[in-house]
Amino acid sequence: MNNDYLKPEDYAEPRCVLCDEPYGAAPQIKPIPQQRIIEKMDEYMSRRDYAGAERHLLYWLEEARLGGDKRGELLLRNELVGHYRKVGDRDKALANGDAALALLRELDFDGTVSAGTTYTNVATACNAFGENKRALALFEKARAVYESSPRTAPELLGGLYNNMALTCAAEGRFDEAFALYEKAMDVMATVPGGALEQAITCLNMADATAARKGMEAAEPEINALLDRAWDLLNDPSAPRDGYYAFVCEKCAPSFSYYGYFLAADELIKRAEGIYERT
Repeated sequence: MNNDYLKPEDYAEPRCVLCDEPYGAAPQIKPIPQQRIIEKMDEYMSRRDYAGAERHLLYWLEEARLGGDKRGELLLRNELVGHYRKVGDRDKALANGDAALALLRELDFDGTVSAGTTYTNVATACNAFGENKRALALFEKARAVYESSPRTAPELLGGLYNNMALTCAAEGRFDEAFALYEKAMDVMATVPGGALEQAITCLNMADATAARKGMEAAEPEINALLDRAWDLLNDPSAPRDGYYAFVCEKCAPSFSYYGYFLAADELIKRAEGIYERT
């Protein structure tokens, strides 16, 4: 038998015992399972397990970083922005937002739908923590991307309009706010299950109306908007799932604030019932 052929050990570089890659070789990207991560995140949120959700996201963030999966890291940074916004942690929300924006530049994703989603996500966090001017600048960038791309899903555009309107209203730019709210309502009317987002927009419009005109002068308009929101929350096409429970919890304080106490109590009961079942 001829043993003169080269064997792998004769020409391959020895492998690094830490990363299992040949010395001098470009590291191989190890993608994280994005769909599975999102599905598991939905499970945590359906139980309101915020601590578990944070551990889940941070674990996979480290896996993405170790595996060189920049796209996966972008996904996780965006999820962490939303998570920390929900739990009120300003510093961590904005720090992850800055990291997500840096990843967009690193990946050369400017102008993509992913960039629009990241701009919207970070802008929404900025608005939540009072950085409205920065939020509006990011919303404008997102709008330019979304409105020019045929790949933009309607629900993304509706979410952008609604959240941008919130920021305009906070800055006293009411004409712009109401124009954006109407755009959000029109877009979400075309989305299956979009009634929940429309309900949130109606409540946001009620707040903007009160801020613009004063509670007493705006009362008839506010009541009409609350009645419309209530009808939308009772739309039978909306699945009674964890997201429905989240929306009920989000909307209940607005109904209570405007004196719709029975509606607020009913929404809390619905949310609690869903959480108990899951």
